[in-house]
Amino acid sequence: MTIDQQRLANWHFPEKVQSYDWKDTALYALGIGLGADPMSRDELKFVYEPWLQALPTMAAVLAGPGFWIRDPATGIDWANSLHGEEEIVLHRPLPATGTIVGRMHVESLIDKGPGKGSLLTTCNDLYDARTNEHIASVYATAFNRTDGGFGGPGGSRPPVHPTPDRTPDHIVDLPTLPQAALLYRLNGDDNPLHAEPEVAAGAGFTMPILHGLCTFGVAGHALLKAVCSYDPAKIKSMRVRFSAPVYPGETIRTEIWDAGEDRIAFRCSVLERRSPVITGGLMRMRR
Repeated sequence: MTIDQQRLANWHFPEKVQSYDWKDTALYALGIGLGADPMSRDELKFVYEPWLQALPTMAAVLAGPGFWIRDPATGIDWANSLHGEEEIVLHRPLPATGTIVGRMHVESLIDKGPGKGSLLTTCNDLYDARTNEHIASVYATAFNRTDGGFGGPGGSRPPVHPTPDRTPDHIVDLPTLPQAALLYRLNGDDNPLHAEPEVAAGAGFTMPILHGLCTFGVAGHALLKAVCSYDPAKIKSMRVRFSAPVYPGETIRTEIWDAGEDRIAFRCSVLERRSPVITGGLMRMRR
């Protein structure tokens, strides 16, 4: 089955309501590695209920439709679809617990041409279910490697932020657990690419890979640690482009630059393979 441009561009997402408690918030933080230092009070406040705060990147896993592109009606070869980009915009700090309403739509659909794949960007707007206050906008771009040439519009995504050509102002190394993908999937992403060795092999990987959003969360942790003094309210937005997968158990290095005004540039690589995994990262912060 091939992509039907009109059907996919106008895909209907039912409004999603999700309630989450302190255990859900702590599980998300544990899934991206918080709590690795049991003596760190800064990390403890994201996993321990008496002082609990939500990590900003948790917005990316709330009130979403799940692995919806697995629906055959999308026309997407889901086994060859990779997470290409992610952006969160925080209109206000994310509550540690609450009920969130997600209203999602297809933002753009770009046909790169036969043999070149396609780019699908969605936006999930998150609202407080009680007050209808707009909390966050979450943009996700999927690179569908084998789904180009369906006659859709051409073009490209906006360029990512350039990496400064100088020594980083900060470097943060954070390890991931060998079971990190199995732990992180409990946040709601049940793509078997992150669990089943056979599915990973079919997509060209040597083992199940870490979720792109887990790598995104690790980068967010590094930024909180290096430039935000572990204050989640300082993050206004965060955008990345994923350049390669991370294998569970690898160490993610985040290099960080102050790019002036409210901009923080960053990139990530895995130390074990010296491979870049996030490029063009940009965080905007509340000073």
